[in-house]
Amino acid sequence: MDLRQLRYFVTVARTRHFGRAAEQLHIAQSPLSQAIRQLESHLGAPLFERTTRRVDLTAAGEALLPEAVRILESVSAARDQVSRVAAGDLGSLRVGATGLATYRHVPELVRRLAGAVPGLALTFRTEMLTPDLEAALTDHRIDLAVLRPPVGDGSLCTHVLAREGLVLAEPTSGPALEGLVDLADLADADFVVYAAPGSVVGAAADRACRAAGFVPRHTHEAGQTSTVLALVAAGLGVALLPESVLAVTVEGVRYRPLADTGVTTDVALAWRADDPSPALARALAVLLEERP
Repeated sequence: MDLRQLRYFVTVARTRHFGRAAEQLHIAQSPLSQAIRQLESHLGAPLFERTTRRVDLTAAGEALLPEAVRILESVSAARDQVSRVAAGDLGSLRVGATGLATYRHVPELVRRLAGAVPGLALTFRTEMLTPDLEAALTDHRIDLAVLRPPVGDGSLCTHVLAREGLVLAEPTSGPALEGLVDLADLADADFVVYAAPGSVVGAAADRACRAAGFVPRHTHEAGQTSTVLALVAAGLGVALLPESVLAVTVEGVRYRPLADTGVTTDVALAWRADDPSPALARALAVLLEERP
């Protein structure tokens, strides 16, 4: 018994006529009749009662019909699912993101993917620093990262999404000053910084301060952006953070623009160059498309 025989059987059962069934199947009536006889021989029971006027199902045919329809529908669904997976329209993607990208850039990426590839299931690991994201990609723990270059692993590809300047996060308990902040005025301030030695944001903040003529005093360290902001809110210091932080509202923290420091950080997508995943390829085709 094969799928062709089942398809022929279902067509005859629905039309109750060998001639019309042959027309629908685009075959001659003789091979259709032969296939039905082979199926009856394989099953050991007649499936149709044939008369000069009509074709009726036997009890065995009545029993086979719903099962044959189920099998054919199941095979069709499996074929469709395999095709969608191969095209990247169905599958899963593990995404990692830096803390601030989680609030500003990830929502837009998710909206674009959900609109273009609704069959793609996304799982997230957020509040990660770039060195951890790079390691997670290399170790195959995530498939796509939203991070801040540079990355040191040559096996990873990157695509810049945005370039951001720095802003000052300060406690609202201090005097509310207006205008741009001159970094040189913060030479004696306490700074809250990221604990990771490879932090791209931390390195950018240090460069900006040194360009302003001082080495920032790292009074407190934190592993995540949420903790950095909590320490600022507590009045333990100030922090220099990328503009993405403007999407985050924390009670006790206000943001002030800086006078041009010439220091920026990029936000980029990163992925393994040799990743064969159709889901990743489909997602990248959507996310790397130029936006008007």
